[in-house]
Amino acid sequence: MKPNVLLITADQWRGDCLGIAGHPVVRTPNIDALAGEGVYFSRHYCQAAPCAPARACLYTGLYQMTTRVVRNGTPLDARHDTIALAARRAGYDPTLFGYTDQSVDPRTVSGDDPWLRTYEGILPGMSVRVRVPEDHGPWLSWLEARGRALPTPKQDAWLPADGKADPPSGKPPIYSAEETETAFLVDEFSRWLSERGSGLDIGKPWFAHLSFIRPHPPFIVPEPYASMYDPSDGPDFRGAKSPSGDGELHPFLKYAMEKQEKCDFVRGARGMVADWDEAARRQIRATYWGMVSEVDAQIGRLIAVLKASGDWENTIIVLTSDHGEMMGDHKLFSKLGFYDQSFHIPLIVRDPRKPGTHGRKIDAFSESIDIMPTLLDMIGARPINWLDGRSLTPFLDSDGPLDWRDAVHWEYDFREVAEGTAQRRLDLDLDACNMAVIRDESVKYAHFAGLPPVLFDLAEDPDETRNVAEDPAYLTVRLRYAEKLLAWRAKHLDRRLTGIELTPDGPVDARN
Repeated sequence: MKPNVLLITADQWRGDCLGIAGHPVVRTPNIDALAGEGVYFSRHYCQAAPCAPARACLYTGLYQMTTRVVRNGTPLDARHDTIALAARRAGYDPTLFGYTDQSVDPRTVSGDDPWLRTYEGILPGMSVRVRVPEDHGPWLSWLEARGRALPTPKQDAWLPADGKADPPSGKPPIYSAEETETAFLVDEFSRWLSERGSGLDIGKPWFAHLSFIRPHPPFIVPEPYASMYDPSDGPDFRGAKSPSGDGELHPFLKYAMEKQEKCDFVRGARGMVADWDEAARRQIRATYWGMVSEVDAQIGRLIAVLKASGDWENTIIVLTSDHGEMMGDHKLFSKLGFYDQSFHIPLIVRDPRKPGTHGRKIDAFSESIDIMPTLLDMIGARPINWLDGRSLTPFLDSDGPLDWRDAVHWEYDFREVAEGTAQRRLDLDLDACNMAVIRDESVKYAHFAGLPPVLFDLAEDPDETRNVAEDPAYLTVRLRYAEKLLAWRAKHLDRRLTGIELTPDGPVDARN
């Protein structure tokens, strides 16, 4: 019998914010326990940001250079295969709880199609059980059905109960820990799972994608999580010690710092993020940690549901995120640029059929593009030869392949298609607003299409505070990594047809 598949994404989750990652403060007992029954990939990185570009890479197994989803609202080219389409071909009905943020290819719909007016489209191949758009209407109506009186507008439920938004106080909202957005989706999944006990679905394996919004902003969480962490606890923020030091490191950082608004992170706040002092940043960070623990608690509920239904021993689980969060480091919030905090994310893979490697920690570099080939491998689906990602299943059986990657790559595109802000502020053409990053054990190199490069000596400067790209002593290193990045791009440009040659005997596929 084929296994069930549960793909969980928790939005904007930093890879270091797990108990199993050794975080000095954050507690995630349920995820730590899940890792004990699976394999934990400690150096897992996404390939793009924000949400739509990151998820396009995860859902297609392709780097951004091929998906060309460069921002929220960029259409996902209909020619790309997806994890949902591939699973459907393998006999599953991939079912969504939440959102995928994949904008429709405008060439495939009529000019009046409503999907052309939103970036929050559905991944091709996915059935939808619960779609949760940005306004969170389904969750808010669920709250009202439970008897919770909501303010006007309803989204003001994300304000502290006392109504004071700024400076951030860490006070809880009007809803309880049993009424969070995460709890709502776990309830909906539980109901869906119980319905499969009758009718045509009996005995059929299922594929569910739970796409949780938290710990994405707005940063607020109910008790007991609101006061779970003391803002004075935890490590110092990474970055330059002077107020303007990080912005002086590179023009992109200066631009990013000057454009971040408080309201993007704390509902009801006004002004610029740069105006928040360290106390405010520490309070927001403590709230974020509480949000992480809230999601962890709901994942515990989810596991309990699977065990109660009898599905636990036949369910593959992949737990990850779409991207990370700066969370005050380098005086930034959100997900952007070249810092690890935005791109290092969690990954746990549980295959109940392979208990011999349960509890294993893998320190080899892994990437979001590996998830699609991994899941297809695990469900026995036909392999797709042009994917950029590689299956992680060898790590579930042994120590992994000898020819595994020794670096990770990601891309970040900061163009503003509709408004043009980045182009004006940085004096760049539309297609020059991007960077590509290579990061290995000791060096990180970021190449910009229209701005100077960034080079960090991670061995000497693990907090990434000194850009040595212009240092003559690092000229050889800079050149070597620029060549590595060029070779990476040359190897991974769209390979859908490049391994095929038409001959007198018919097509020859070198990858089969």
